[in-house]
Amino acid sequence: MTETKTGPKDAYELILEAIDAGTYKPGDRMVESELAERFGVSRTPIREALQRLETQRLLNRDGRSLIVASLDHNQLAELYSVRAELEGLAARLAAQHAAPEEQKVLRAMIEEDRGLIDDPAALARANRRFHRQIHLASHNRYLLQQLDLVHRTMALLATTSLAAEGRSEVAIEEHDAIVRAIEARDADAADDALRTHISKAFETRLTLDSKAP
Repeated sequence: MTETKTGPKDAYELILEAIDAGTYKPGDRMVESELAERFGVSRTPIREALQRLETQRLLNRDGRSLIVASLDHNQLAELYSVRAELEGLAARLAAQHAAPEEQKVLRAMIEEDRGLIDDPAALARANRRFHRQIHLASHNRYLLQQLDLVHRTMALLATTSLAAEGRSEVAIEEHDAIVRAIEARDADAADDALRTHISKAFETRLTLDSKAP
């Protein structure tokens, strides 16, 4: 199961990617004219994109301005809890339904990611691609929709847990355990491995946040 897109990205995708990349961080103001100039589009699609992002609670109102939303401790805990449930289910279904070719793609991703251990930003992008591939391998369109919503909200996290010392190496080994379970068609093990992976990522993020000034 693959997903292809054609044509240029719309304003919504461009703004969301900029938030995800850290170009716009929680608390930053989103100014229509500046966004239109940055992305080379008119203000109307920018305005529509901002309204959509506000509806999804990725942006909040601050007087008359819109700012990038931030997550408090409780919201973060809720997000990771839901993510663990949905991602675990995706891994379970991938173990049951992934084509041999999809298994090979996941295995190749892990081997490629071993070369990114010293580049947390690149590894974070690769990590998103890896998880997306598992989502696709679940072959469940309704689960994909829910996971897309969760991962859009993940864009509000200004830093990656992969930046923590030693986390990159451990995360790749956790990915390896997930793929081995999927390759073995062991749905229970795949579910458990992915839930453990999300739990460790959450623990790492909490540790990073506790040390922030």
